[in-house]
Amino acid sequence: MSRFPLHTAETAPDAAALIASAKKEFGFLPNLLATMAEAPALLEGYMTLAAIFDKSDLSPTERQIILMVNNRLNGCTYCMSAHTGIARAQGVPDDVIDALRDGSELADPKLEALRVFAVRINESRGWPEREDIAAVLSAGYTNRTVLEVILGTALKVMSNYTNHIASTPLDAAFSAVEWTPAELADSVR
Repeated sequence: MSRFPLHTAETAPDAAALIASAKKEFGFLPNLLATMAEAPALLEGYMTLAAIFDKSDLSPTERQIILMVNNRLNGCTYCMSAHTGIARAQGVPDDVIDALRDGSELADPKLEALRVFAVRINESRGWPEREDIAAVLSAGYTNRTVLEVILGTALKVMSNYTNHIASTPLDAAFSAVEWTPAELADSVR
């Protein structure tokens, strides 16, 4: 059960325009955004940053690698489920999605270098070693990529932390791809 209300345009009039925009983009109002509407500045910041991240030099697959790595490392069941559905809709290969969901290596060496770097940025809290940066650059990425990984990581802090605090319920649209961290799944068995 959510600790925060799931707002509508009627219950969050200061966020009504943002809610309308989200409904137009997604075809429904995702519970994450309905929760964020409690603080219209957070909702606006998240939606704006997401749009900016989509304009980065990264492909949809590369963007989802960064986002899903952070979702998994931050233990965000809502975002990992949602991004599984989003990644599929964007044409991210199933083997990439499956590896991101379970934290395993990617078959493509360049994509794997990006995945590893995204892990290092998250785990080091933005203090990667020089070798980590050298590895992602030698895989064919650029300094711009290094900074865009930070952008994607910042985006996930906003959504993952909101979901942790609010206990945002998963939308029906993502229920078929619900994700539970392995350590939680193992403890339930």
